[in-house]
Amino acid sequence: MPLRRRLAAALRSRVAGPDADRRAAAIWLAPGERRFAPNDPICRVHNHAGMYAGGLRALLLQSLHPLAMAGVGEHSGYRGDPWGRLQRTSEFIAMTTFGPVEGAQRMVEHIDRVHGTVSGTAPDGRAYHARDPHLLTWVHIAEIDSFLVAHQRYARTPLTPAEADTYVAQTGWAAGELGVPDPPQTVADLRRRLSAYRPELEVTDGARDAAAFLLREPPLPIAARPGYWLLAAGAVSMLPDYAKDLLGLRVGGPLGSVVERLVLTPAGRLGTAAVGWALSEPSDPRNSPGSSAVS
Repeated sequence: MPLRRRLAAALRSRVAGPDADRRAAAIWLAPGERRFAPNDPICRVHNHAGMYAGGLRALLLQSLHPLAMAGVGEHSGYRGDPWGRLQRTSEFIAMTTFGPVEGAQRMVEHIDRVHGTVSGTAPDGRAYHARDPHLLTWVHIAEIDSFLVAHQRYARTPLTPAEADTYVAQTGWAAGELGVPDPPQTVADLRRRLSAYRPELEVTDGARDAAAFLLREPPLPIAARPGYWLLAAGAVSMLPDYAKDLLGLRVGGPLGSVVERLVLTPAGRLGTAAVGWALSEPSDPRNSPGSSAVS
């Protein structure tokens, strides 16, 4: 099997699971009306390889909210079943972006039911619930900011400012259906919302453990880790400075900015380019002429 096809198959098995073909057919190849057109900003961002580094950035950033991290640590099983969590998240994003309208609605309702079972008490004694609008908003804005930052850094044709605003607005449909009140509609609004959460963010034992797991102990064969670490380097380079400081990921000293510019950023670009090359493999269902990702 050619190298690109092997790499594409490996990525699909990790991200979509053992029944990747069935899931792909239900999302990209199933008949039915779509909410978004292939050239819409949300489709361009969510169909780009930058999602891989962007997703890692989102997980690192989200972990800095103690209540959100408590829910992840106690209910997601990210250590016991890390690929299962990734597969559920990727299926949600893909279905609500590219899937038939009815399938997207069912997916939102399913995730909302799951959220209804996620509650508990954080180590600091505060109660949390996955349906808490304040926590839902944090998870949403940290995620879409990460996807947008990654796309703008790695895409050959980044979104224009107006298209970036449209991207933020288009992601608001699924967020609103899940209970995010008044999702941001522009990049400026998104950045204001992120800044408003800054006083609530802190590094906890759970956040440190998540960062160690994502960056130093990925659940991958040794041979696959170098490629993963390229993406992880890119994810770290895109984090806001305050997040790097909280997680102990900033390269200090006078050479810090040089290391980031000459090592971390190029590593992320190389890793993303490799993923993009694999995902452009013709056998990938999203590249089929009948796919909802193809205009």
